[in-house]
Amino acid sequence: MARRLPSNPPNLPGFSFVRVLGSGGFADVFLYEQNMPRRQVAVKVLLSEVVTPQVRAMFQAEANVMAQLSAHPSVLTVYQASVSSDGRPYLVMELCSPALNQRYRLDPVPVPDVLRIGVKIASALETAHRAGVLHRDVKPSNILMTAYGHPVLSDFGIASTLGESEAADAVGLSIPWSAPEVLVEEVPGSVASEVWSLGATVYSLIAGRSPFEVDGTQNTSAELIARIQKGKPTPITREDVPASLQAILARSMSKRPESRQSSVLEFIRDLQSVEAELALAQTPLEVAMDDWALATAEDPDDRTRIKGILSVDPAVKRRGRKRRPAPGAAGGSRTVNRESGGFSGSASRTTATRTSRAVAWLLVACAALVVVLGATATVVLVRVSAQSDIPTVRNIEGRTSAGTVVFSWKDPGLQSGDAYQVQVGDAPPSVQHTTEFRVDATDATRVCIVVTVNRDGKSGEPSAQKCVEPGSGS
Repeated sequence: MARRLPSNPPNLPGFSFVRVLGSGGFADVFLYEQNMPRRQVAVKVLLSEVVTPQVRAMFQAEANVMAQLSAHPSVLTVYQASVSSDGRPYLVMELCSPALNQRYRLDPVPVPDVLRIGVKIASALETAHRAGVLHRDVKPSNILMTAYGHPVLSDFGIASTLGESEAADAVGLSIPWSAPEVLVEEVPGSVASEVWSLGATVYSLIAGRSPFEVDGTQNTSAELIARIQKGKPTPITREDVPASLQAILARSMSKRPESRQSSVLEFIRDLQSVEAELALAQTPLEVAMDDWALATAEDPDDRTRIKGILSVDPAVKRRGRKRRPAPGAAGGSRTVNRESGGFSGSASRTTATRTSRAVAWLLVACAALVVVLGATATVVLVRVSAQSDIPTVRNIEGRTSAGTVVFSWKDPGLQSGDAYQVQVGDAPPSVQHTTEFRVDATDATRVCIVVTVNRDGKSGEPSAQKCVEPGSGS
């Protein structure tokens, strides 16, 4: 079947077109050079004929998901998202190589390399699942390599939120790497189906083909679907593949979802066990702990001091202290003053001393408790404030240059994983990490933006609206 020609690259302010990188069913990918900071980037542009409200929403969801996850070392980094002057949405991404997808069908990938890639990509997938996101298109061609040989997971274009009931026919399917329950539209996707796709991808990198391809046949879509429904991929014939890895992959591609690994994390542990069996250095798990931010904010010294104060109990200390005989009392016996009806002067002074000491200890304990409660309240208030204090962008500046409006602002204090959402009029917000935003204003009389910081899927306070009239320069 003849392949379509790529679309015309859009004119993007601040970027210079270099060449075409590839084409897909919904988008083309071009190589551009960004002017500032100067670097080469990959730009994914939707085809104008497929831009519908539904596809536009999917594209925006992809931008948001990848911005949320791109802090992960094994997820492709997204720098910017916007809409070109001809109305086509685009993503500006880290430039990576598809060499792995080109390599695995030609030359066998060493088992240690496959295990390392599998653990890293699975770590990215597990992180997405913990964020409530399904990738739904895990396959070899969506694993790219950075300039430093690090694998990254790309193309969240048909990603969905866990539990969504989106119809399966609303998105494209990669049949050789799709679980049987997805192919028959029982579910649009699940953690179990992601485990299946992940296992099929690792299998492909080792075998040099997808799990249900048969040499010497056409391997049509209908034939592949029929074989996948049977649920038994052919064993890998390579002698350097241990039986334990064969069993792990066979389990991950079980026809029954409940027979597979219960999570991607379990699949990772299985791959690491094979590394241990082969005496390989274990590839580390790359999944952030849920409480990592709070854990790093703890002060062990403060905890020790607080515990020390709270353990001061005068009553306990009095009970633990041995009583000494009153001075002047033989054998420790008490002398009674018959006239006063009480103890002798010596005993009375001892009792008064003990009473005054008890009162003093009580006052000290109360004071210490007040200090501790005050300090605890302060710590709680500071932590609550730190958790909810999303920075706000202020003092946005704007200028015009050769038909382009350039907005810029100072970093208000973003943390790793934060992103800017830039709203231009009624267009879908763009997601980016840089502090500069360019708008093609050739035919515009007034351009206004609002910038909001997004943290962990939550948006902070929006900035004041900044407007520029291209003709006036401000």
